[in-house]
Amino acid sequence: MFATVLANKVAQGLGLQVSGASSATPRIASGKPEVVVVGSCNVDLISYVPRFPGAGETLHGHRFQQGFGGKGANQCVMAAKLGIKTAMVAKVGKDSLGNEYVDNFHNLNVDTTHVSRASDAATGVAPIFVNEKSGENLIVVVGGANNKLSVRDIEKAKDMILNSKILMCQNEIEMDTTIAALKIAKGSSSVRSIFNPAPAPADGILPAEAYSLPDVFCVNETEAELMTGIKCEEDSLAKILNWAGEASAKLIALGANMVLITMGANGSFLMGGEIEGYLHVPVAAVKAIDTTGAGDSFLGALAYFLARDQLTLEECVHRANLVASKSVQKEGTQSSYPTAVELPGIV
Repeated sequence: MFATVLANKVAQGLGLQVSGASSATPRIASGKPEVVVVGSCNVDLISYVPRFPGAGETLHGHRFQQGFGGKGANQCVMAAKLGIKTAMVAKVGKDSLGNEYVDNFHNLNVDTTHVSRASDAATGVAPIFVNEKSGENLIVVVGGANNKLSVRDIEKAKDMILNSKILMCQNEIEMDTTIAALKIAKGSSSVRSIFNPAPAPADGILPAEAYSLPDVFCVNETEAELMTGIKCEEDSLAKILNWAGEASAKLIALGANMVLITMGANGSFLMGGEIEGYLHVPVAAVKAIDTTGAGDSFLGALAYFLARDQLTLEECVHRANLVASKSVQKEGTQSSYPTAVELPGIV
């Protein structure tokens, strides 16, 4: 049920920034969390460069930003900014970056009951290089405390997960921990789970339960190629959709219930579950400057719309695309994510 907008973030902010908030005030939600995210918290260290350096090369960058990231936290913050009550299940270090991260969650009304602190690992970081000409990025993730989030931590959050509507997981924490969370959601008919296996394992291999437990299995083109061994020929939309159908069928054969493949400018492709045949949701083109966090923006927005229980699947994906398109018109990761007041007619 998601579509990633591999769009751009138009450069506006200058200098150092340590914030997850946009200029507009988020809509404040109350009550029990409807969206629970189990995943990573990383501090993004973003350098803007004229091109990517080669091996052994030292290159002068133009600007630097520090901000809050991590796929899990990004998706959680996006949903929270749209006005739904969210909760994060994660682990940060007992350090200054961990303190700043928890404060950022509090500022955005994210429930941190199950954000614990590791005494034997630092808060995760993600050095990011952004090509100012193309908007492409290179990211290196140092997991740190994220790798300490355990099955026991998930068991402590069981009641919160069971009382939510949407559980979201990614692949930036230990797989056993993710599987434990997905199993809890699978045991409830009222909780829908979404697994985004990014970053993909180098060998493309996931345990069988990673396919079968989530209600929705979401990958991008590169991840789908890696996991299925089926290469995409991008010389026409018809060929791309044919490839997406073959790749989705392979993922379903591996155990996935519903597959969503995000295809950048070609929109998103859904197959399985309640869908008859397949569903292709186009996406409007946006000029690319900085793609960092665009996919997470989409996923967080999708969780919001699905939790509302008011729209068709196709409309949820369409509106999530619009939210992500808005986010890519600013620099940064969480700081670029729009609030509900910035999205009249969409939220």
